[in-house]
Formats: sequence, structure tokens, C-alpha cells
Amino acid sequence: MRAFQVTAFDENPRLVTFDDPTPGTGEVLLEIAACGLNFADLLMAKGTYQDTPKPPFTLGMEVCGTVIGHGPDVSEPAIGTRVAVFGGQGGLAEKGVFPAAMCRPVPDTMPDDIAAGFMVAYGTSHLALTRRAGLQKGETLLVLGAAGGVGLTAVEVGKAMGATVIAVARGAAKLAIAQAAGADHLIDSDTDDIKSAVKALGGADVVYDPVGGDAFKAALGACNREARVIVIGFASGGVPQIPANILLVKNITVVGFYWGGYLAFNAQALTDSLAELMAWHAAGKLKPHVSHRVPLDQAADALELMRSRKSTGKVVVTP
Repeated sequence: MRAFQVTAFDENPRLVTFDDPTPGTGEVLLEIAACGLNFADLLMAKGTYQDTPKPPFTLGMEVCGTVIGHGPDVSEPAIGTRVAVFGGQGGLAEKGVFPAAMCRPVPDTMPDDIAAGFMVAYGTSHLALTRRAGLQKGETLLVLGAAGGVGLTAVEVGKAMGATVIAVARGAAKLAIAQAAGADHLIDSDTDDIKSAVKALGGADVVYDPVGGDAFKAALGACNREARVIVIGFASGGVPQIPANILLVKNITVVGFYWGGYLAFNAQALTDSLAELMAWHAAGKLKPHVSHRVPLDQAADALELMRSRKSTGKVVVTP
């Protein structure tokens, strides 16, 4: 089988060939149909992600595939079941072993490429907006990086929760995608002053920020009293320093959120969140956007699409 591996952090990841893996206790072997890429894959390739394993390892945090083998004492999911799983690594391959307990059956209404990129992006936005920010119907949600992998899902989830959504993205093409996902107001970060534009729309009650840097500062300045700012990531490369005096004066709360971290201390929260999201998808409330579908032998190009910000929504690799 082939896999796209990090062999050393000072070298580019590359395709390698080796024998099929054998599932261990509590694991299943999947024939992988699709792997959804995430910004974290770029960080992991450089060794800068918080959960980066030691090389060699296979990139690809989430997959959709079919169960073709069981480890000892495993009987479910049954052989032949199509599942989605967040494994943290191992997805950019033709086959892979993953914990059976983390595999979730995929409904027939959800194609492989959608299921492969569904869990992290939608799970992040849903749990962040419901559990951490407590977004309420009628509030104004400001989404930075609104055409990206998680940002676009925040637009959809925010609208499904009854919020007025302000989308910030770079350029008319990306803003059009955010608008199609339900955004009520559009701000072009290439040409508009984010702070002034948001304040002109009445300010933000909740800020969803996977970008960081100057965009974070601008959004903070446009917050209403008792606003909640959710820190999702730092795609800009800049980790902002938060001026505590602004938090104090306007009673603002800054909330950190790391979806994968819940696996260690409250996996049930992820399970419940994903169950609701699957129901929303089945009901037609969510329409996942995949901008690029790329074969495994072009996995390096797929990562570059994200690095160069040429993608919108999800990039999916199909072994």
C-alpha cells in the first residue's frame, strides 16, 4: 500500500510503499476512500502542531473508508461498514488502522468525500458556538476566514442557530462562497477596514477566529459589551497578544477552543455534537463545500492549495 508520510521535519513529506498494516487490539483496518485535509496537517508536517507524533508518520487527520479487517476482540463496526473516523494521523494512505471506538457509521445520504471532511470542520464550529460561546438566536456572529475549512462551516452553523452572520474573507470570489453558505453581510479583508465595517453593522456579539494576527485585533475592537471571542487557530501565522484592559472595560470573554482535545476528557461531547450535525445534514440544513478533490499521488499539491490559500471549504484526497 501507499502512504504520504513525514519521514523527517526538515524534509518534504513523500509517498512511500510498505505492507498493509495489521489492526491491533481495539482497532479496525480501513480501506480509505477519502481523506479530508486540515490546516493542522500543514503544521504537523513541520512539527509545530500540539499533537505531532514522532516521524515517520502518515499525514491525514480524518477519513472515510470501509472496514475490511478487525483487530483482536473487535466485532463492530462490522466488515463492510462505511465509517468516518478522526484518527489524528494515518489518513493519507490507501489503507489504515484506527480505533474501532472512534469509527462512526456514515449514512447513505453522505458521499465519501463529504464524510471525510465533515467531522473536524463542522464539529469544531458546532461545539465552539454551542458549548463554548453559547451563541443565541438573534445575536451577531462575526466569522473571520469565512471561506476556509472551518470558517465556512461556522457561517452555516451560525445561520442554523439563528444568528446574523458577518463573513470576512479575502476577495469577491471567496465572499461569494460565504454568501452562498448563508452569510448576511460580507467584508473584504483585502480592501475593507474590518473594525469600522463591523461597527457600522452594529458590532459583534460572538467572534469566531481561526485567523489570528491583525484580524483578531480588528475584531476585538468591534465587539459589543459581553461579547465572546472564540480562538480557533492562527492561520495568519500571528498569535495575538490580548489587551486585558479592553476585556475589562467591555466585559468581553476570550475563549480557547481545541476540538481534538475533547477526545481526552469529554469524548461524549464530540459524539453528541456530531450526532446533531449528522441530523442537520440529513435534513438539508448543511451543504458541505469541497473545492478540490485530489488523488493520493498529488497529496503535496493538495497541501499547497491550503498553504497558498487557493482552496475554499475543504480539500479532499481520494486514494
